[in-house]
Amino acid sequence: MSDARDTILERVRAALGQRAERQALPEYADGVAVARGSDGTDPVALFGERLAEARGRVFTDAAALGAWLAAEGALRGYCDPALVAALRPAFPAAIALETELARDRIDDYRFGITRAAGAVAETGSIILDDRGTSSRLGSLAPWIHVAVVSRATIHARLSDALAALGDDPYVIFCTGPSKTADVEGILIEGVHGPGEQIALVY
Repeated sequence: MSDARDTILERVRAALGQRAERQALPEYADGVAVARGSDGTDPVALFGERLAEARGRVFTDAAALGAWLAAEGALRGYCDPALVAALRPAFPAAIALETELARDRIDDYRFGITRAAGAVAETGSIILDDRGTSSRLGSLAPWIHVAVVSRATIHARLSDALAALGDDPYVIFCTGPSKTADVEGILIEGVHGPGEQIALVY
């Protein structure tokens, strides 16, 4: 499969290399679409409200998150190496934080903790990118994903977040747990990603 993938990507690169100039990124008009109730509200509070509406959870205290993980029986998980020193003292001793994710033991990881590039208050979305995520698999494979979000990177509106994206080649917006539905309208969570999406805001 990787040979086919490499062949396709080589063809794309060759086609792009023939272009004299690249297409400019689109301009996003400020205020094109603004969610009701998103003006004048504390972005952190609004983010928590909107993520909860999408069946996600927000913690602002690492000890409370650790207690919740322990209560859920989530005692082993992957953690971004840069976050271990801050989280280890706040978590119960029974919780094992592993800094390397072994693919052959993927089912052993009850949670994954990674850094988020930011968040969007008006939609309750968490922004994950390639540069800041220590393990993309660690944010997708475990049933519980904890994204660690800095208050300073919570954008009030979606247009603000889009303007701040930069040139990272991989950016996704996660609004609550992974969801899919069939033609009968039956909603299933956790099929294509985490069944629990959590933000730890610091």
